Amino acid sequence: MTLSADVVVIGSGVAGLSTALGLAATRSVLLVSAGDGSTPWSQGGVAAAFGDDDPDEHLHDTEIAGAGFCDPRTVRMLVEEGPQRVAELIAQGARFDRDADGSLSRTLEGGHSRPRVVHAGGDATGAEIHRALRSAVQRTGVRTVEGRVTGLIKSDDGHVVGVLVDDGEGVEQVDARAVVLATGGIGNAYLTSTNPPAVSGDGLALALRAGASLVDMEFVQFHPTVLFTGASGGQLPLVTEAVRGEGAVLRDNDGRRIMAGLHPRADLAPRDIVARAVEATMRRDGTDHVWLDATAIRPDVLRRRFPTVLESCARIGVDMLTDQIPIAPAEHFLCGGIRTDRDGATDVPGLYAVGEAAATGVHGANRLASNSLLEGLVFGRRVATALTLELRRATTGRSQTVLLGRDHEPERIREVLTRSAGIRRDGLQLETAAEELEPLGSGPLATVARAVVAAASTRRDSRGCHWRSDHPHPDEQWSGHLAVRLDHDGRPAVQQHDLAAAH
Repeated sequence: MTLSADVVVIGSGVAGLSTALGLAATRSVLLVSAGDGSTPWSQGGVAAAFGDDDPDEHLHDTEIAGAGFCDPRTVRMLVEEGPQRVAELIAQGARFDRDADGSLSRTLEGGHSRPRVVHAGGDATGAEIHRALRSAVQRTGVRTVEGRVTGLIKSDDGHVVGVLVDDGEGVEQVDARAVVLATGGIGNAYLTSTNPPAVSGDGLALALRAGASLVDMEFVQFHPTVLFTGASGGQLPLVTEAVRGEGAVLRDNDGRRIMAGLHPRADLAPRDIVARAVEATMRRDGTDHVWLDATAIRPDVLRRRFPTVLESCARIGVDMLTDQIPIAPAEHFLCGGIRTDRDGATDVPGLYAVGEAAATGVHGANRLASNSLLEGLVFGRRVATALTLELRRATTGRSQTVLLGRDHEPERIREVLTRSAGIRRDGLQLETAAEELEPLGSGPLATVARAVVAAASTRRDSRGCHWRSDHPHPDEQWSGHLAVRLDHDGRPAVQQHDLAAAH
C-alpha cells in the first residue's frame, strides 16, 4: 500500500524536527528517520545574541569566521531570528543551564567576540534540544517511519512528488506534494568524524542525481579537538570548544603552547585556523595527536560544565581534572551543501533542503562555533513557513525514479577522500583522487566524495577550511562560489556561481 502526506521530511535532527513541528498544524507530515543524526552529539550549545548582546556583533563574528564567503542577508536572518527560535524552544520544554540569578548561562567559544553560547546539561546541548523537539513533535501526532530513503520520485513536469523508503522489510512508496531533505552532512565519507555512521551524504547524493546543484562542497570543516582514542576509523568523541572557552590551551609534545602568537584570540581563533595549526604541529613532530591542557580550570567547573567530555576521557583512562587530553582534528561539518533559496527550495521543484544538508550561505568558508543548531532552528522554521503559505497541488504523472546507487569498496572511498581532501590539500593529490574514485560506484559516499574532490580541485586558492599547499593564499580570481552538478555522463561538473543571487 502506498503512503501519502503533504510533506515528507527526511531526517530527525534539529533541522528536520523543527521543520516537521512548524508544519504540523497546517499540513499532513511524514517524518522519515534513519537515526537521530548529529544533533544529539552536539556538545557546545546554541549561539544567540540577546539582552546586552547585539545581533550585529554576532553577524560580524559569523562573517569573519566565514572568511568573507557568507551571504550577509541569510546571516542576518540567522542572528535576528535566532533568539526567538531559542525562546520558542524553551517554551517547548528545553532546559538550558542558568546562572544563580536565573538568567541563561552563556559561554565563550572560538571566533566569538563575547560569551553568547547557551548550553544545556553542561556539554549535552544537542541531546537536550533533540529531546525537547522530539517530544514536541510527538505531541502533535506527526507520523514517523523508521527507514532509509533510497529514491526520489519525479513527475512528468520534473517536480519531486514522493520518495522510496526501505524500512528493513521492504521498500515502500510515499507520495507527497513536497520533500524536505534534512539528512545532515557527509561525515561517514571520511575515515574519522564526529558524526554518527548514518550521516553518509544520502540526501546530497539524491539531490545531485535529481538535478539539483551542490555549492561550496570544498569547505569541509575539521574540528581541531577530537578525542584521540587510537581508533583507526569511525565516529570519535568531540571535546567541545567550550573547554577552551573556559581556559584550556593546546600544547605540543614538549609542552609548548601551539596557538601562542599565531592569532590574536590564540586558542579561541576560528576553527580552520586552529585545526591547521594542530595539523602542522603533528606533521612537524611526526605525531598522531597533540594535547589539550584543561588542568588550570577548577575541578568543580569541569565537573559541572563538561560531564560528557569527562566520561569520554575516562573511557580511555584519562582524568581530565589532572591529565592532559590527547586530541587530533577530525571531519566535523560540511559548510556547503545543496543549493537553496532563503526558504529551503532547491533547483528541483518540490525538493527542499535544510540544516547541514543545505547551503544557506550562513557559514561561508568556515562555520562559526555553535551556529549549526541555530541554523537548524531558524531555517527549519523558514521552510515550514514557506510550505504552510504555498504548496503545489499534487500531480499524478510519474516519469522518473531517482535511486541511490551502490558504493563499491566504501572503505577505499573513505581512504581516498581523507588523504586528498583533508585539512591539507594539493592539486596532484586531488587529481589522483578523482581517478581513484572513478570506478568505485555511484552510491552516496562515492557521489559526495567526487563532488568534494571536484570542487577542491577547481578552487586554486585557500580560504576558510579549504587550504591548498600549492595555492596557500586567497586569490580574487576565485572570489565566486563553486557549484557542482552532474553532467550527462553522471560526472561532477563545476562552475562558478553567485550564491547570493539564489537568496
